[in-house]
Amino acid sequence: MPAPVGVQRLLSLGLRVAAVLAFLPPLLTRLVMGQAFYFAGRGKLANPGGIVEFFTGLGIPFPGANAAFISRLEYYGGMLLIVGLFTRVVAFLLSSTMVVALMTADKGDFLAALKGTTDKGLTDVVAFVFLMFLLWLVVYGPGVVSLDTLLKRWLLPKRADAPAPA
Repeated sequence: MPAPVGVQRLLSLGLRVAAVLAFLPPLLTRLVMGQAFYFAGRGKLANPGGIVEFFTGLGIPFPGANAAFISRLEYYGGMLLIVGLFTRVVAFLLSSTMVVALMTADKGDFLAALKGTTDKGLTDVVAFVFLMFLLWLVVYGPGVVSLDTLLKRWLLPKRADAPAPA
């Protein structure tokens, strides 16, 4: 038995509104994550000695080189996420830094959250939350409001003989 007409219309309207607003989740995710990494990278660049010392204390190999690389990756990667350029690559690289953070600096909180031995849950571990958002960007991409989309349209113009989407 089909749903009443009023319910079908309401459902149809909801789906159309959701389709119109579909650009927002990837855009907002990029903006928030980009800003977070931009400011983190800027802070690291402003205090390179402190970051090298921190990485040394965590046992990260080649702390000087890694501190310089990570600082710049976060700083420039944050800017690239904001504008949506090379989003999947940048999100993948930044997600690898979050994995390292979970294995080093946030290891205790992460393991405790996994075990459920404290009041903290996984959403209280910032590196884990960032990792989830970054992986989402890797899989689903930057969205239509991005330089990646403009670049794709410019590099791969639509062919006249291409079949229309279903």
